[in-house]
Amino acid sequence: MALLDLIDISKSYETGKILEEVSLFIEPKERIAVIGKNGGGKSTLIKIINGTLEADNGRRIIQNGIKVEMLEQNPEFKEHESVRENIASQLTEITEKRREYEDISLKLEHDFKNENLIKKQLEIASYLDAHNAWNIDDKVQRVIEEFDLKEHENKSISLLSGGERRRIALAGLLLKKPDILLLDEPTNHLDVYMTAFLEEMLLKENFTLVFISHDRYFIDKIATRTIEIDNSKLKSFDGGYANYLRVKEMLLHSMQKEHENLLKILKSEEEWLSHGVKARLKRDEGRKQRVLAMRERAKQNPSFIRKIKLEIEREKHNFNQEKSVNRQKMLFELENVSKSLGGKSLIKNLSIRIMQKDRIAIVGKNGAGKSTLLKLLLGELKSDEGKIKKGEFETGYFDQQRVMLDDEKNILETFCPNGGDRVDVQGKNMHVFGYLKNFLFPKEYLDKKIGILSGGEKNRVALALLFAKKTDCLILDEPTNDLDIPTINILEEYIRNYHGAVLFVSHDRYFVDKIAKKLLIFKGNGKTVESYGSYSEYLEYESEMAEIERFEHDINTIQIQKSKTKSQKLSYKEQRDYDKLPQIIEKLESEIIELKACLANPECYQQKGVLTLTELLAQKENELEPLVERYLEIEEKLESFE
Repeated sequence: MALLDLIDISKSYETGKILEEVSLFIEPKERIAVIGKNGGGKSTLIKIINGTLEADNGRRIIQNGIKVEMLEQNPEFKEHESVRENIASQLTEITEKRREYEDISLKLEHDFKNENLIKKQLEIASYLDAHNAWNIDDKVQRVIEEFDLKEHENKSISLLSGGERRRIALAGLLLKKPDILLLDEPTNHLDVYMTAFLEEMLLKENFTLVFISHDRYFIDKIATRTIEIDNSKLKSFDGGYANYLRVKEMLLHSMQKEHENLLKILKSEEEWLSHGVKARLKRDEGRKQRVLAMRERAKQNPSFIRKIKLEIEREKHNFNQEKSVNRQKMLFELENVSKSLGGKSLIKNLSIRIMQKDRIAIVGKNGAGKSTLLKLLLGELKSDEGKIKKGEFETGYFDQQRVMLDDEKNILETFCPNGGDRVDVQGKNMHVFGYLKNFLFPKEYLDKKIGILSGGEKNRVALALLFAKKTDCLILDEPTNDLDIPTINILEEYIRNYHGAVLFVSHDRYFVDKIAKKLLIFKGNGKTVESYGSYSEYLEYESEMAEIERFEHDINTIQIQKSKTKSQKLSYKEQRDYDKLPQIIEKLESEIIELKACLANPECYQQKGVLTLTELLAQKENELEPLVERYLEIEEKLESFE
């Protein structure tokens, strides 16, 4: 039975129809991705599901008691309270239920046959089970740590940035676990490590989820169903992004010629996904199996841990061989560059060359120094130490604030400031409308002021403007933020056809894998690492190494504990007996079982002799009894120390 139904929903604004007689049924434990063009109705649909926006027509039917909660783009908080207090305030119902459960448990100790109390306790237990709330305190701590909020947990929320505030709101919603969770671009303001934690939590906790996202890896991993809003209608596709691409391509093949350009991009995307990602996943699976096998051996022999590490490092080295760039023109050369801000070391002794055809993704945790590097290259900041050499060339820069746009100008004036209606795009003279159509703008947008456009539309204008300029190097800071998937595909197509170098900061793993030929990874505390190969593969290696190090730590901890047990709790002889007796006891028990089986078999006892077997059985049982007593005595002594 569906938790929530939308039946024949329609919604229009002054600009026209957004949704027209659409229906959607949300089943328990479904995770539904909503995709489509910006301005096409994704957020409208989410708000109607949430009940904060009324549809013009149609019905919204929700089961009794079902709670729907939504991650807002600009969440509101109690500004005077700390991060931890704000998270705790979102969990008041769970806290009250746990307290009530404990109170009832105390009462039942004295009134254990009270049926009303037992019934109430079972109801509360069912609630706590559904919300996985038994260990909520541990979860609060882990969410704070994984979302990089630990250093802020006792700060007033009024001091935090917009991205940090969204992470706090997301943390609270995950811990509350509403019956239906609605997320609008949840991976915005999350780095790849936070995104991985979010994926883990959504899958492990069995959320019922409806979410908007342009993160194609996130959609593919999380979604059980993908719905696309296209021309005010909903189309439903089973599974995640990969299956959506396959089915969408089949549908477009049967449509009119006007879809040829979209089909071309979609087909390229589908081919890349099927050959690139599947091949990598197969390699990853093979490596995982080898590591798991070696880890099992390491349980018996800890010396194998070193071998595991060497195996992973060797594989990293195999795909991390630098390509020859001697014949390319050098754009930037950094020699031992260091930079600190606010007493925090962001870049330390960085030396790197950036050549004319490089495609470099600058990746790593939030706040590690990625945007600082871009500002150093652009000359907006000066390095504390080292040299930055820059050749003679033109740079195009895309930033989150879209400083190249003037809100008072319309789109035509933005592209043709000196009049006319044509632009030069990478050597090709085009009509403005013909060019902007590639960025999904209809003709009537040409006279619209930049100031009235949405954030996503402004990003599309800024990117289109960037490729309409003559440049030798593009520097892009989070270019996929606020873009829909169709626009990201177009951006990727333009970057592939671009003649110069591209340096970009991004947390979008799919985008990085598809575009980057080289990674510059910011590890924190000023440390940077250069790497070739895909970002996803690098993250897999990094994850494997972290897992091996945790395993090594656990092994060392166990050995230390054993050592302490020997030195502090048991004598040398006691410890020796405790270690050896289980094997001796097991051997004697096996021999006794064999002797008893022989005495029950006429052929066997006639051959070996009943008297001999009986005497041997008594001897073995007499040997066994004191050994068992000795082992239990030592075990009791150990338990008394705990």
